Amino acid sequence: MPVTTSQQIAHYYEQFQNVEVTFNKEVIKATLLNPKGVFLKCLGYQWPCILYSTSFTGAKVVVSTRGSFNEVVRKANNLVSLRFSFLQGEKADPLSFFVSARVAGYSPYGKNRPDVFFVTLNYTQRPPDDLIEIVGQLLEANSNAKRRREERIVLTADSAPKLGIRAKEAQIEIGGVPRRCIIRDLSFSGAKVIVLGIAKMLVDKEAVLHLQLVEPQETIRIAGKVVRFEPVEGRSDISAFAMQFNDDTLPMKYKLRINNYLKSQKKKPKPEGKHAASQ
Repeated sequence: MPVTTSQQIAHYYEQFQNVEVTFNKEVIKATLLNPKGVFLKCLGYQWPCILYSTSFTGAKVVVSTRGSFNEVVRKANNLVSLRFSFLQGEKADPLSFFVSARVAGYSPYGKNRPDVFFVTLNYTQRPPDDLIEIVGQLLEANSNAKRRREERIVLTADSAPKLGIRAKEAQIEIGGVPRRCIIRDLSFSGAKVIVLGIAKMLVDKEAVLHLQLVEPQETIRIAGKVVRFEPVEGRSDISAFAMQFNDDTLPMKYKLRINNYLKSQKKKPKPEGKHAASQ
């Protein structure tokens, strides 16, 4: 994964300052949010809460106001701290930090839970760089999934390890039938795979691509459709199939991997030659 510099973090903050990210199941998995470590703290008390969403200026959490919550927050003049917690892969300890905030409002969570509320928080200062980096990478990947959707990454002995994908151990389901395949290239919008089968029978069918990740060792499943095929020279039994992904269900983990790879491949300035240096 590319190293995030202080300049990049400042860019994330400027570009996405007021953009809100909702922590659904997919975002929780992609960011490695540790829900059990998230809570509100005020005057030495703490209450577990559910992180519903955050931007760089505020957050919404779901919390039970049963007991002393309202009284304590009132005494503190609505000033609280929101604790974030993110797992760190193989590291034993999660990444945790507090963000100072002010309670800006309440709204009911539901009629069946009268003591549970959405609590709107306004951050009283810029959040830590760790939060800006985690959320910024997510927002950047979503942005580039649209802006750079057609940029293709050819999977080679060099690019596949950088993506953390086992290109020769993939599987694709076409029309509900699983088939082994070899990935030729990937993009935000689709993939080209080599598959054994009668090409004309497989075009225009719904498909699911199963990508085997190196680390963590898991499978990403991407839904889409086979849109066309190309014959493989000298082979009548296999074809190269183009799969178009469903934009609405494209996994966040996949977007992050493609985005991080494209960022790492930025063109470096060419060094000046001897002739130029001597002038």
